Amino acid sequence: MARIAVIGAGMGAMAAAARLAVAGHRVVVYERGRTHGGAVGLFERDGFRFDTGPGLLRLPAVYRDLFVKTGKETLEQTVRLTQVDPAARHLFADGTDVLLPNASRAGVLRALDGAFGPGAGERWSALVNRAREAWDATRRPLLEEPLRADWQALGGDPYPAAPVRRGWFGGLFARGGGRPGAPTLAEVARRELVDPRAVAFLESHALAHGLDPRTAPASATVLPYLEQTFGTWYVGGGMRALADALYERCGKRKVEFCFEAEVTGIVEKDGRAAGVQLADGTVAEADVVVAGIDPALLPALLGGQEPWREGEDVTPGRGPGSGPPGRLSVFLALRGGRPDDAVHRTVVHTPDRAAELTAVFGETEGKGSGDRDGLRAPSAHPTVTVLRPDDPATRPDDGHEAVTLSAVVAPHGPVDWTGAEAAGQTADRLITAAEAAIPGLRDRILWREVRTPRHIAADTGVAGGSVPGPALAGAGGRYLHPANLTRLPGLHLAGGWSHPGGGLAHAGMSGALVAGLIVEGQDWRGSQ
Repeated sequence: MARIAVIGAGMGAMAAAARLAVAGHRVVVYERGRTHGGAVGLFERDGFRFDTGPGLLRLPAVYRDLFVKTGKETLEQTVRLTQVDPAARHLFADGTDVLLPNASRAGVLRALDGAFGPGAGERWSALVNRAREAWDATRRPLLEEPLRADWQALGGDPYPAAPVRRGWFGGLFARGGGRPGAPTLAEVARRELVDPRAVAFLESHALAHGLDPRTAPASATVLPYLEQTFGTWYVGGGMRALADALYERCGKRKVEFCFEAEVTGIVEKDGRAAGVQLADGTVAEADVVVAGIDPALLPALLGGQEPWREGEDVTPGRGPGSGPPGRLSVFLALRGGRPDDAVHRTVVHTPDRAAELTAVFGETEGKGSGDRDGLRAPSAHPTVTVLRPDDPATRPDDGHEAVTLSAVVAPHGPVDWTGAEAAGQTADRLITAAEAAIPGLRDRILWREVRTPRHIAADTGVAGGSVPGPALAGAGGRYLHPANLTRLPGLHLAGGWSHPGGGLAHAGMSGALVAGLIVEGQDWRGSQ
């Protein structure tokens, strides 16, 4: 039985802790905050409940596997998991209204034909079929296996529309990615979808994951493929209920949690990680350390040493001078009940996609920063996601409704989120946009709560309040995350900022990978 110290109580860290405890190890989690869950938090007031992190779950099989492997109760026996149907409503500035069914390729094709005109569905279906090829080619090395030492091989874009066919696994990894002329997601969208609304529809999937479609590789087409193939799911009580269930599962497996226990150093002995030092001066010895935090924070814990492997990037997808974007959320307590025909998720598209992308990400390389005095203004017309769960647990009674509005925004730094002005103005813009989905919204507001990237930074410790995106093949490997296995023996990385990247499902995968490497050894190549 090994002694394992886990830094942080986020979803990836807890996923690793539960699996390692089942394998017979003594696991202690050290969390600097007062609670578990990391970015999967909860805001409560006057009987209203709001998720402060993700509001929906994709690829639930990751957590089904976790609960099956760590106890008798399945995921569905632990939380109330339901498919969101329709999956989403998309509203465009010209009045186009698209209602998409959940996990139905044929239904999506019909909906797009009806909204964008004949042929739009077929063009979308052809793109999704090519995305499936990219998914099939990269699923194991990108998501189900530890990142290879020759991770540069994943720098090639697997999207089959790119021209060159040579490289790993029958040539799929070298189809143009990282090469001059390799298509970006935006280029693929314009070339293959044609209709500006269909282009915006595809690009919105990338933006929702914090990716700039102007620079993201064509392999980002896997994001809508995954959503439409595996569906969109909601956990009763919100995503915080999933974090609570995982925390309770860890407790049943005898994982020990130490809250308000900030780790200030990682102890090294005989050339390997040997424990953690806490802010009160205490040293907790361990045979293995799992860091479930942003790897960019690790050099400070290691006396300046960078533990990731040579050439790896701890800030995947980072543009010049800024980190990945954050989120701004507006929690709305509304008078009046939720209508029976309300849609759980509505995306209200910006009327000016180019201006929004520049506000969030800055100008693309070679066009200048577009900033004044190093700062950018928030988008005047952000794309807004409106979440209206039909869940009594989120509201005090049926005469009220809890609604969450959110938009992808620049992190703190490029935009100054310190004062109330930027947050208040942006919140007003989200509400204005959301009135397209909820007529008369302003008149129903009892109160609102605004959360900016600065709140995310406080919750997670990540500079600027950035939110990690998923790992992608292509773009020369710039969208890969640091490997779970580090150059320092005994130190492993878990969570959304490590392989295979951000999102609830990816965080759960990282925990499984770390547990496999520790239990099976560093030559382990993933579950078969």
